[in-house]
Amino acid sequence: MALLRRPDTIRARCHDLLRLAEADRLPFFRLEPERIPAAVDYVTDTIRRNYPDLRIPYHARWRHFAAGGVDRWGAVVRRLGGADAASLARRRIDLCVVSVLLDAGAGADWSFTEPDGTRLGRSEGLGVASLHAFAAGLFSSDRGDPLRVDAAGLEALTAGALGLAFQADPDNPLTGLEGRAALLRNLGTALRAAPALFGTAPPRPGGLFDHLRRHAPEAGLPAARILDAVLAGLAPIWPARLTLDGENLGDVWRHPLATPEGPAPGLVPFHKLSQWLSYSLAEVMEDAGIPVLELDALTGLPEYRNGGLFLDLGVLRLRDPALATATLPVDHVAVVEWRALTVALLDRLAEGVRARLGLDAEALPLARVLEGGSWAAGRRIARELRPGGGPPLQVASDGTVF
Repeated sequence: MALLRRPDTIRARCHDLLRLAEADRLPFFRLEPERIPAAVDYVTDTIRRNYPDLRIPYHARWRHFAAGGVDRWGAVVRRLGGADAASLARRRIDLCVVSVLLDAGAGADWSFTEPDGTRLGRSEGLGVASLHAFAAGLFSSDRGDPLRVDAAGLEALTAGALGLAFQADPDNPLTGLEGRAALLRNLGTALRAAPALFGTAPPRPGGLFDHLRRHAPEAGLPAARILDAVLAGLAPIWPARLTLDGENLGDVWRHPLATPEGPAPGLVPFHKLSQWLSYSLAEVMEDAGIPVLELDALTGLPEYRNGGLFLDLGVLRLRDPALATATLPVDHVAVVEWRALTVALLDRLAEGVRARLGLDAEALPLARVLEGGSWAAGRRIARELRPGGGPPLQVASDGTVF
Protein backbone atom coordinates (compact mmCIF):
# COMPACT_ATOMS: atom_id res chain seq x y z
CA MET A 1 0.00 0.00 0.00
CA ALA A 2 2.76 2.45 0.95
CA LEU A 3 4.48 1.73 -2.38
CA LEU A 4 1.44 2.92 -4.33
CA ARG A 5 1.34 6.20 -2.41
CA ARG A 6 4.90 7.20 -3.26
CA PRO A 7 5.36 9.80 -6.02
CA ASP A 8 8.46 7.96 -7.25
CA THR A 9 6.25 4.92 -7.86
CA ILE A 10 3.82 7.05 -9.86
CA ARG A 11 6.65 8.43 -11.95
CA ALA A 12 8.40 5.08 -12.45
CA ARG A 13 5.29 3.21 -13.58
CA CYS A 14 4.23 5.98 -15.93
CA HIS A 15 7.71 6.12 -17.49
CA ASP A 16 7.65 2.34 -17.87
CA LEU A 17 4.54 2.71 -20.02
CA LEU A 18 6.16 5.54 -21.97
CA ARG A 19 9.07 3.22 -22.78
CA LEU A 20 6.57 0.69 -24.11
CA ALA A 21 5.05 3.47 -26.21
CA GLU A 22 8.49 4.24 -27.61
CA ALA A 23 8.69 0.58 -28.64
CA ASP A 24 5.16 0.82 -30.13
CA ARG A 25 3.90 -1.85 -27.74
CA LEU A 26 0.90 -0.14 -26.14
CA PRO A 27 -2.61 -1.25 -27.09
CA PHE A 28 -4.37 2.12 -27.40
CA PHE A 29 -1.88 4.90 -28.19
CA ARG A 30 0.97 5.52 -30.59
CA LEU A 31 3.72 7.92 -29.62
CA GLU A 32 4.95 10.42 -32.21
CA PRO A 33 8.19 11.63 -30.57
CA GLU A 34 9.03 13.95 -33.46
CA ARG A 35 6.03 16.08 -32.33
CA ILE A 36 7.45 16.73 -28.86
CA PRO A 37 9.53 19.78 -29.96
CA ALA A 38 6.39 21.38 -31.41
CA ALA A 39 4.59 20.79 -28.10
CA VAL A 40 7.51 22.38 -26.26
CA ASP A 41 7.32 25.40 -28.57
CA TYR A 42 3.56 25.72 -28.10
CA VAL A 43 3.80 25.57 -24.31
CA THR A 44 6.75 27.99 -24.26
CA ASP A 45 4.76 30.44 -26.36
CA THR A 46 1.80 30.07 -24.00
CA ILE A 47 4.04 30.82 -21.02
CA ARG A 48 5.44 33.94 -22.68
CA ARG A 49 1.90 35.13 -23.45
CA ASN A 50 0.61 34.52 -19.92
CA TYR A 51 3.73 35.42 -17.93
CA PRO A 52 6.05 37.59 -20.04
CA ASP A 53 8.16 38.32 -16.96
CA LEU A 54 8.41 34.53 -16.28
CA ARG A 55 7.20 35.08 -12.70
CA ILE A 56 4.96 32.01 -12.77
CA PRO A 57 3.09 30.88 -9.65
CA TYR A 58 2.44 27.28 -8.74
CA HIS A 59 -0.34 25.31 -10.41
CA ALA A 60 -2.52 25.63 -7.33
CA ARG A 61 -6.16 26.19 -6.46
CA TRP A 62 -5.36 29.78 -5.53
CA ARG A 63 -5.17 30.81 -9.19
CA HIS A 64 -8.86 30.02 -9.68
CA PHE A 65 -9.96 32.07 -6.68
CA ALA A 66 -8.45 35.08 -8.46
CA ALA A 67 -10.15 34.43 -11.81
CA GLY A 68 -10.53 37.61 -13.82
CA GLY A 69 -7.95 39.36 -11.64
CA VAL A 70 -10.33 39.64 -8.66
CA ASP A 71 -8.78 39.06 -5.21
CA ARG A 72 -11.67 37.11 -3.71
CA TRP A 73 -9.60 35.47 -0.97
CA GLY A 74 -8.40 38.93 0.09
CA ALA A 75 -12.01 39.93 0.68
CA VAL A 76 -12.42 36.91 3.00
CA VAL A 77 -9.22 37.81 4.87
CA ARG A 78 -10.54 41.31 5.49
CA ARG A 79 -13.53 39.77 7.29
CA LEU A 80 -11.08 38.04 9.65
CA GLY A 81 -9.50 41.26 10.87
CA GLY A 82 -6.11 40.76 12.45
CA ALA A 83 -5.86 36.97 12.28
CA ASP A 84 -2.32 35.70 12.73
CA ALA A 85 -0.38 33.76 10.08
CA ALA A 86 -1.10 30.33 11.57
CA SER A 87 -4.84 31.00 11.84
CA LEU A 88 -4.96 32.22 8.25
CA ALA A 89 -3.02 29.17 7.10
CA ARG A 90 -5.51 26.84 8.81
CA ARG A 91 -8.44 28.60 7.15
CA ARG A 92 -6.69 28.56 3.78
CA ILE A 93 -6.17 24.81 4.11
CA ASP A 94 -9.81 24.38 5.17
CA LEU A 95 -10.94 26.13 2.00
CA CYS A 96 -8.36 24.55 -0.26
CA VAL A 97 -9.11 20.95 0.73
CA VAL A 98 -12.85 21.18 0.10
CA SER A 99 -12.38 23.28 -3.02
CA VAL A 100 -9.93 20.84 -4.62
CA LEU A 101 -12.16 17.89 -3.78
CA LEU A 102 -15.08 19.70 -5.41
CA ASP A 103 -13.14 20.50 -8.57
CA ALA A 104 -13.17 17.17 -10.40
CA GLY A 105 -14.63 18.39 -13.69
CA ALA A 106 -17.75 20.52 -14.04
CA GLY A 107 -18.98 19.42 -17.44
CA ALA A 108 -19.36 21.74 -20.40
CA ASP A 109 -22.88 22.98 -19.58
CA TRP A 110 -22.42 24.25 -16.01
CA SER A 111 -21.44 27.74 -14.87
CA PHE A 112 -21.54 29.88 -11.73
CA THR A 113 -22.75 33.48 -11.66
CA GLU A 114 -21.45 35.80 -8.96
CA PRO A 115 -23.60 38.51 -7.36
CA ASP A 116 -22.03 41.13 -9.65
CA GLY A 117 -23.02 39.12 -12.73
CA THR A 118 -19.60 37.60 -13.45
CA ARG A 119 -20.16 34.19 -15.00
CA LEU A 120 -17.52 31.49 -14.76
CA GLY A 121 -17.41 27.87 -15.89
CA ARG A 122 -15.17 24.84 -15.54
CA SER A 123 -12.36 24.99 -12.94
CA GLU A 124 -12.60 28.74 -12.37
CA GLY A 125 -16.34 28.47 -11.80
CA LEU A 126 -15.95 25.55 -9.40
CA GLY A 127 -13.23 27.35 -7.49
CA VAL A 128 -15.16 30.58 -7.17
CA ALA A 129 -18.37 28.74 -6.27
CA SER A 130 -16.57 26.85 -3.50
CA LEU A 131 -15.10 30.10 -2.18
CA HIS A 132 -18.55 31.70 -2.03
CA ALA A 133 -19.91 28.58 -0.28
CA PHE A 134 -17.05 28.73 2.23
CA ALA A 135 -17.64 32.44 2.84
CA ALA A 136 -21.33 31.71 3.47
CA GLY A 137 -20.46 29.13 6.14
CA LEU A 138 -21.72 26.09 4.22
CA PHE A 139 -18.96 23.82 5.57
CA SER A 140 -18.90 25.06 9.19
CA SER A 141 -21.03 23.72 12.02
CA ASP A 142 -20.58 26.94 14.04
CA ARG A 143 -22.65 29.91 12.91
CA GLY A 144 -20.43 32.11 15.05
CA ASP A 145 -17.36 30.98 13.08
CA PRO A 146 -18.52 30.48 9.49
CA LEU A 147 -15.13 30.90 7.81
CA ARG A 148 -13.87 27.42 8.52
CA VAL A 149 -14.49 23.78 7.58
CA ASP A 150 -15.11 21.16 10.25
CA ALA A 151 -16.16 17.54 10.51
CA ALA A 152 -19.70 18.20 11.72
CA GLY A 153 -20.37 20.74 9.00
CA LEU A 154 -19.21 18.33 6.31
CA GLU A 155 -21.11 15.35 7.69
CA ALA A 156 -24.35 17.35 7.49
CA LEU A 157 -23.83 18.39 3.87
CA THR A 158 -26.47 17.22 1.39
CA ALA A 159 -26.34 17.13 -2.38
CA GLY A 160 -29.27 19.53 -2.36
CA ALA A 161 -27.46 22.11 -0.25
CA LEU A 162 -24.32 21.77 -2.34
CA GLY A 163 -26.31 22.02 -5.56
CA LEU A 164 -28.01 25.18 -4.31
CA ALA A 165 -24.67 26.76 -3.42
CA PHE A 166 -23.30 25.83 -6.85
CA GLN A 167 -26.45 27.02 -8.65
CA ALA A 168 -26.99 23.55 -10.13
CA ASP A 169 -30.38 22.81 -11.68
CA PRO A 170 -31.73 21.01 -14.78
CA ASP A 171 -30.78 23.99 -16.92
CA ASN A 172 -27.34 24.30 -15.28
CA PRO A 173 -26.30 20.67 -14.64
CA LEU A 174 -23.21 19.95 -12.56
CA THR A 175 -21.56 16.61 -13.32
CA GLY A 176 -21.24 14.25 -10.35
CA LEU A 177 -23.09 16.36 -7.79
CA GLU A 178 -24.10 13.38 -5.63
CA GLY A 179 -20.53 12.07 -5.75
CA ARG A 180 -19.11 15.42 -4.68
CA ALA A 181 -21.44 15.70 -1.69
CA ALA A 182 -20.70 12.12 -0.66
CA LEU A 183 -16.98 12.82 -0.94
CA LEU A 184 -17.24 15.77 1.45
CA ARG A 185 -19.34 13.77 3.92
CA ASN A 186 -16.68 11.08 3.77
CA LEU A 187 -14.11 13.80 4.44
CA GLY A 188 -15.96 14.74 7.63
CA THR A 189 -15.73 11.15 8.82
CA ALA A 190 -12.05 10.95 7.87
CA LEU A 191 -11.26 14.10 9.86
CA ARG A 192 -12.62 12.48 13.01
CA ALA A 193 -10.70 9.26 12.33
CA ALA A 194 -7.26 10.94 12.17
CA PRO A 195 -6.86 13.33 15.12
CA ALA A 196 -3.07 13.29 14.77
CA LEU A 197 -3.45 14.87 11.35
CA PHE A 198 -6.56 17.01 11.72
CA GLY A 199 -6.84 17.85 15.42
CA THR A 200 -9.86 17.50 17.68
CA ALA A 201 -11.15 20.93 18.61
CA PRO A 202 -12.83 20.62 16.17
CA PRO A 203 -11.44 18.16 13.60
CA ARG A 204 -10.79 20.23 10.48
CA PRO A 205 -8.65 20.12 7.34
CA GLY A 206 -6.70 23.10 8.67
CA GLY A 207 -5.30 20.83 11.38
CA LEU A 208 -2.88 19.66 8.68
CA PHE A 209 -1.02 22.93 9.12
CA ASP A 210 -0.10 22.11 12.70
CA HIS A 211 0.81 18.52 11.79
CA LEU A 212 3.07 19.58 8.93
CA ARG A 213 4.64 22.38 10.94
CA ARG A 214 5.46 19.97 13.79
CA HIS A 215 7.09 17.50 11.43
CA ALA A 216 8.96 19.96 9.20
CA PRO A 217 12.76 19.64 9.46
CA GLU A 218 14.64 22.83 10.21
CA ALA A 219 15.70 23.23 6.57
CA GLY A 220 12.14 23.01 5.28
CA LEU A 221 9.29 20.65 4.50
CA PRO A 222 9.79 18.09 1.68
CA ALA A 223 6.87 18.20 -0.72
CA ALA A 224 6.53 14.42 -0.55
CA ARG A 225 5.66 14.74 3.15
CA ILE A 226 2.72 16.95 2.25
CA LEU A 227 1.49 14.36 -0.23
CA ASP A 228 2.02 11.56 2.30
CA ALA A 229 -0.11 13.37 4.88
CA VAL A 230 -2.82 14.11 2.32
CA LEU A 231 -2.94 10.51 1.11
CA ALA A 232 -2.97 9.09 4.62
CA GLY A 233 -5.66 11.46 5.85
CA LEU A 234 -7.91 11.28 2.81
CA ALA A 235 -7.58 7.55 2.07
CA PRO A 236 -11.03 6.68 3.54
CA ILE A 237 -12.96 9.24 1.50
CA TRP A 238 -12.62 7.80 -1.99
CA PRO A 239 -15.37 5.68 -3.57
CA ALA A 240 -14.74 1.95 -3.27
CA ARG A 241 -12.89 0.85 -6.39
CA LEU A 242 -9.69 -1.15 -6.14
CA THR A 243 -8.55 -2.39 -2.76
CA LEU A 244 -5.32 -3.94 -1.53
CA ASP A 245 -5.11 -5.74 1.81
CA GLY A 246 -8.54 -4.35 2.63
CA GLU A 247 -7.58 -0.71 1.98
CA ASN A 248 -9.14 1.50 -0.68
CA LEU A 249 -6.45 2.55 -3.16
CA GLY A 250 -8.10 5.74 -4.40
CA ASP A 251 -6.80 7.05 -7.74
CA VAL A 252 -5.04 3.79 -8.68
CA TRP A 253 -5.98 1.78 -11.77
CA ARG A 254 -5.20 -1.38 -13.68
CA HIS A 255 -3.16 -1.63 -16.85
CA PRO A 256 -2.08 -5.11 -17.96
CA LEU A 257 1.39 -3.96 -19.03
CA ALA A 258 2.22 -1.98 -15.88
CA THR A 259 5.10 -3.61 -13.97
CA PRO A 260 3.82 -7.15 -14.57
CA GLU A 261 6.63 -8.75 -12.56
CA GLY A 262 7.04 -6.21 -9.76
CA PRO A 263 5.17 -5.66 -6.49
CA ALA A 264 1.48 -4.77 -6.90
CA PRO A 265 1.66 -5.84 -10.56
CA GLY A 266 -0.64 -4.24 -13.09
CA LEU A 267 -1.44 -1.22 -10.90
CA VAL A 268 -0.74 2.40 -11.88
CA PRO A 269 -1.16 5.08 -9.18
CA PHE A 270 -1.90 8.70 -10.09
CA HIS A 271 -3.39 10.48 -7.04
CA LYS A 272 -4.18 13.47 -9.24
CA LEU A 273 -6.43 15.41 -6.87
CA SER A 274 -4.15 14.66 -3.91
CA GLN A 275 -1.09 15.91 -5.79
CA TRP A 276 -2.85 19.06 -6.95
CA LEU A 277 -3.93 19.61 -3.36
CA SER A 278 -0.33 19.11 -2.26
CA TYR A 279 0.85 21.77 -4.71
CA SER A 280 -1.85 24.07 -3.34
CA LEU A 281 -0.89 23.39 0.29
CA ALA A 282 2.79 23.96 -0.51
CA GLU A 283 1.89 27.54 -1.38
CA VAL A 284 0.09 27.95 1.97
CA MET A 285 3.03 26.55 3.94
CA GLU A 286 5.52 28.79 2.15
CA ASP A 287 3.36 31.87 2.72
CA ALA A 288 3.28 30.94 6.42
CA GLY A 289 7.09 30.95 6.52
CA ILE A 290 7.83 27.24 6.11
CA PRO A 291 9.97 26.50 3.03
CA VAL A 292 8.82 23.58 0.87
CA LEU A 293 11.65 21.51 -0.59
CA GLU A 294 11.99 19.08 -3.50
CA LEU A 295 8.76 20.12 -5.16
CA ASP A 296 9.65 18.19 -8.30
CA ALA A 297 9.43 14.95 -6.35
CA LEU A 298 5.70 15.26 -7.13
CA THR A 299 4.56 14.48 -10.66
CA GLY A 300 2.62 16.22 -13.36
CA LEU A 301 -1.15 15.94 -13.18
CA PRO A 302 -2.89 13.37 -15.40
CA GLU A 303 -6.05 15.22 -16.26
CA TYR A 304 -7.75 16.14 -19.49
CA ARG A 305 -6.05 19.51 -20.13
CA ASN A 306 -2.53 18.14 -19.88
CA GLY A 307 -3.48 14.89 -21.58
CA GLY A 308 -5.48 16.72 -24.21
CA LEU A 309 -2.46 18.86 -25.06
CA PHE A 310 -0.51 15.80 -26.19
CA LEU A 311 -3.43 14.40 -28.19
CA ASP A 312 -4.30 17.70 -29.83
CA LEU A 313 -0.69 18.41 -30.81
CA GLY A 314 -0.18 14.94 -32.23
CA VAL A 315 2.37 13.71 -29.69
CA LEU A 316 -0.08 10.90 -28.95
CA ARG A 317 -2.40 9.28 -31.46
CA LEU A 318 -5.24 6.85 -30.86
CA ARG A 319 -4.82 3.53 -32.61
CA ASP A 320 -8.61 3.41 -32.95
CA PRO A 321 -9.97 6.91 -33.76
CA ALA A 322 -13.47 5.70 -32.88
CA LEU A 323 -12.52 5.95 -29.19
CA ALA A 324 -12.61 9.74 -29.57
CA THR A 325 -16.34 9.53 -30.32
CA ALA A 326 -17.17 7.42 -27.23
CA THR A 327 -17.48 8.32 -23.56
CA LEU A 328 -15.07 6.06 -21.73
CA PRO A 329 -15.32 4.96 -18.09
CA VAL A 330 -12.46 6.24 -15.98
CA ASP A 331 -11.14 2.72 -15.41
CA HIS A 332 -10.94 1.92 -19.13
CA VAL A 333 -7.42 0.76 -19.99
CA ALA A 334 -7.21 3.44 -22.69
CA VAL A 335 -7.85 6.15 -20.07
CA VAL A 336 -5.27 4.66 -17.72
CA GLU A 337 -2.78 4.50 -20.58
CA TRP A 338 -3.50 8.12 -21.59
CA ARG A 339 -3.06 9.36 -18.05
CA ALA A 340 0.18 7.45 -17.53
CA LEU A 341 1.66 8.75 -20.76
CA THR A 342 0.61 12.26 -19.76
CA VAL A 343 2.55 12.07 -16.48
CA ALA A 344 5.71 10.82 -18.20
CA LEU A 345 5.47 13.22 -21.14
CA LEU A 346 5.07 16.18 -18.78
CA ASP A 347 8.54 15.41 -17.45
CA ARG A 348 9.90 15.44 -21.00
CA LEU A 349 7.98 18.60 -21.78
CA ALA A 350 9.33 20.38 -18.69
CA GLU A 351 12.91 19.63 -19.70
CA GLY A 352 12.32 21.13 -23.13
CA VAL A 353 10.53 24.22 -21.84
CA ARG A 354 13.33 24.94 -19.36
CA ALA A 355 15.87 24.68 -22.15
CA ARG A 356 13.86 27.08 -24.33
CA LEU A 357 13.55 29.62 -21.49
CA GLY A 358 17.09 29.22 -20.15
CA LEU A 359 15.87 28.24 -16.67
CA ASP A 360 16.73 25.31 -14.45
CA ALA A 361 14.40 23.10 -12.41
CA GLU A 362 14.86 25.22 -9.31
CA ALA A 363 13.68 28.36 -11.11
CA LEU A 364 11.00 26.55 -13.10
CA PRO A 365 9.77 23.51 -11.16
CA LEU A 366 7.11 21.30 -12.65
CA ALA A 367 4.41 23.08 -10.61
CA ARG A 368 5.20 26.26 -12.56
CA VAL A 369 5.46 24.50 -15.93
CA LEU A 370 1.96 23.12 -15.32
CA GLU A 371 0.56 26.55 -14.51
CA GLY A 372 2.34 28.58 -17.13
CA GLY A 373 2.22 26.18 -18.98
CA SER A 374 0.91 22.84 -20.04
CA TRP A 375 -2.54 23.22 -18.47
CA ALA A 376 -3.12 26.62 -20.06
CA ALA A 377 -1.76 25.36 -23.39
CA GLY A 378 -4.10 22.36 -23.23
CA ARG A 379 -7.05 24.68 -22.80
CA ARG A 380 -5.77 27.01 -25.54
CA ILE A 381 -5.37 24.30 -28.20
CA ALA A 382 -8.73 22.76 -27.27
CA ARG A 383 -10.44 26.10 -27.90
CA GLU A 384 -8.62 26.45 -31.22
CA LEU A 385 -9.74 23.00 -32.39
CA ARG A 386 -13.25 22.51 -30.95
CA PRO A 387 -16.24 24.77 -30.26
CA GLY A 388 -16.56 25.09 -26.49
CA GLY A 389 -12.98 23.91 -25.93
CA GLY A 390 -13.84 20.43 -24.70
CA PRO A 391 -11.21 17.69 -24.41
CA PRO A 392 -10.33 15.42 -27.34
CA LEU A 393 -11.20 12.29 -25.35
CA GLN A 394 -14.41 12.03 -23.31
CA VAL A 395 -14.19 10.39 -19.89
CA ALA A 396 -17.19 9.71 -17.65
CA SER A 397 -16.36 11.26 -14.28
CA ASP A 398 -18.11 10.58 -10.97
CA GLY A 399 -16.76 13.87 -9.61
CA THR A 400 -13.81 12.34 -7.76
CA VAL A 401 -11.08 11.80 -10.39
CA PHE A 402 -10.93 14.50 -13.10
